[in-house]
Amino acid sequence: MAAQSVPGFEEKLAAVLRRHVPGFEALVSAERLSGGASQETCRLVVRDAGGERLMAMRRVPGGLDQQRAPGHPGMGIGTEAALMRAARAAGVPEPEVYAVFEPADGLGDGFVMQWLDGETLGARIVRSEALAQVRPQLAYQCGEILGRIHSIDVARTGLDRMLARVPAATLVEQTWERYRQYGTPQPMIDYAARWLLAHLPASPVEALVHNDFRNGNLMVGPDGVVAVLDWEISYIGDPMRDLGWICINSWRFGRSDLPVGGFGTYDDLFRGYEVASGRRVDPEHVRFWEIFGSFWWAVGCLGMTDGYRCGPDRTVEKIAIGRRTSECQVDCANLLIPGPVELVREDPGAARAEMPRIDELLESVRDYLRAEVMPAHEGRVGFMARVASNSLDIVLRDGALGPRHRELEHERLRALLGADGDLESLRWRLVHALRDGSLALDAPGLAAHLRLTVANQVAIDQPGYSGLKAALARGGG
Repeated sequence: MAAQSVPGFEEKLAAVLRRHVPGFEALVSAERLSGGASQETCRLVVRDAGGERLMAMRRVPGGLDQQRAPGHPGMGIGTEAALMRAARAAGVPEPEVYAVFEPADGLGDGFVMQWLDGETLGARIVRSEALAQVRPQLAYQCGEILGRIHSIDVARTGLDRMLARVPAATLVEQTWERYRQYGTPQPMIDYAARWLLAHLPASPVEALVHNDFRNGNLMVGPDGVVAVLDWEISYIGDPMRDLGWICINSWRFGRSDLPVGGFGTYDDLFRGYEVASGRRVDPEHVRFWEIFGSFWWAVGCLGMTDGYRCGPDRTVEKIAIGRRTSECQVDCANLLIPGPVELVREDPGAARAEMPRIDELLESVRDYLRAEVMPAHEGRVGFMARVASNSLDIVLRDGALGPRHRELEHERLRALLGADGDLESLRWRLVHALRDGSLALDAPGLAAHLRLTVANQVAIDQPGYSGLKAALARGGG
């Protein structure tokens, strides 16, 4: 049963459904689905006079009306429901929202909506044989849908009173500041922030921005896009943000040859957008937001770690996403400072006498999760077991590659900065030099150091990531 954190959850939810759903008789079950690192999604089985049918509940983790992090552009899950209703009225494929929870309902911050069938997992959308016929049409459809979203009248719908207006410069600064608050030195993030602020595009058009429109937040069926999901961080600003976001490498799921979600081309996306919106697309404008997208998600991944530490959603999925920051950072390097990279190789060293060794203990747990837990459990338990086993792989690779990687990083930093100190203090010294502008972005040795550092880190965190393959195969170009 979902949401045990709310006493009397079933009875309270049934009371809401009884008020808002004609013919409602009973709530049969509620199950939290896998995924949903930032919000809970639950599948509801409801009985009415016609029999049983499905609905969906979307809710802040734990049902808590949490304080959003500084710089977060959204306004909560109730606003998300309002956005979905406005989008549906504008011809965007959306489920019908039946009810938004009120404080008196005692269910926290959430809403209930129509259940729609379709594929939502990005990796399956780019590979499934069942979607092979529609896949070539998806980029054009996404362009059309974004054109409709950006044409929504935010004043007439009242969305301008619910959402923040965030200019490009403010969004970069807010994201950079959010990262600085985490207290971790990640020089590639600071480099990207500096570059973005130096290359801000002119943005004469202001529109509703979905802000998370990507493969993985789309429901796709045999006829195309069934629904646009996850509106909780929308704002009013430069609409090209959405076009750049769907193109970042993180959402291509290994298909780096198809930049739009791993299923289509820039040309198809832009053509669909121009037909639906009547606006021309400047590819360089979109490229800025593609770079920003990798920068933003690099910080967002760190935010998942912060969220894990602060609770209440302390899952293996949330903490594991924190390690994806290195994927985004290598994408930034590929876009901004392409060049050759060389990976650290594992040094087998002398055989150790411990019985068992630490790596053997970790391998035994990983193999148990994969061989026994995952096959025995479908849904969320199986998904979390997979995530947990992947986290153990990261620990194993760090043990094998991390010491040499950090040793070489330390050597490069001493040469780059002309200073001595331990590794962490030199990382901070580089970060502060990037933040205060005392080190130029084209300083000799800086680009090479950043490329080598982020490439070797992602080789530990996710060696199969397509951004690393691009860096190795084409020098990051």
